[in-house]
Amino acid sequence: MPHPVHLDIRGFGPTVFCHGTPRDDEEVVLVDSSLERWAQVLDGLDDSIRTVVMGHTHMPFLRLVDRRLCINPGSVGMPYGRPGGSWALLHNGQVHLRHTPVDTDAAVEAIATDSTYPDARTWADTYLRARFSDADALRAFAPRDGRGEAHP
Repeated sequence: MPHPVHLDIRGFGPTVFCHGTPRDDEEVVLVDSSLERWAQVLDGLDDSIRTVVMGHTHMPFLRLVDRRLCINPGSVGMPYGRPGGSWALLHNGQVHLRHTPVDTDAAVEAIATDSTYPDARTWADTYLRARFSDADALRAFAPRDGRGEAHP
């Protein structure tokens, strides 16, 4: 898939969609990243782009960064903080962070039964049940954001 994707969204205008950041698919930026860090990852974007939708950290947030609206819709399959699917609806200039409950027991069982991934049941039980909190994830991702060491 192309990275990043540029779309014109009604109510938002030119909008960038990416996995990590607009400049790097694997780069990490967090809700509590410094303004200096945000400036780095958004550097080079055309001034007409006022909305950036990104992910990679699986933690939903909505943040204004130097006049740009930055959105992380979260994750459906590997959430941090609480089980279920987190996603965002962009409609007529409004952002709605949404959460949809899922049958976690059924999802864990389906992955354990159908996947060839090593120790699939343990992985699914850990990640689909959101056993790691948002605070755990922020601490774990911090070194990739240029801050200190990871904490278990």
